[in-house]
Amino acid sequence: MSPLTDAIDRLVPITLFNKGQSSRIFERVKTEHELVVVKNNAPAAVILSLDEYKRLKEVDEDLYLLQLAHERMQGDWESRAIPFDEVLARQGLTRADLDDVDEGEFE
Repeated sequence: MSPLTDAIDRLVPITLFNKGQSSRIFERVKTEHELVVVKNNAPAAVILSLDEYKRLKEVDEDLYLLQLAHERMQGDWESRAIPFDEVLARQGLTRADLDDVDEGEFE
């Protein structure tokens, strides 16, 4: 199927909601993942499946974290870095204290 045909198939006139066909539309979005609601022959809204919404939220969060990491890497982070032994000293710990900690099991 061509991208144009695929896009046209995802269009949903808002009048279908007015005709009581919303349950059928919500069933469709489970398999098609996204539908475009058209009002007055113009796109007005997008309906996403819950899975697609979650995926997009994760992508958005990943992008935010990537941008944040990039900004931090561009900055003068080395001058603000605190040596590990100083962090331990601030917490009243030594490397020997860490050696005594039972690591436990991780799954």
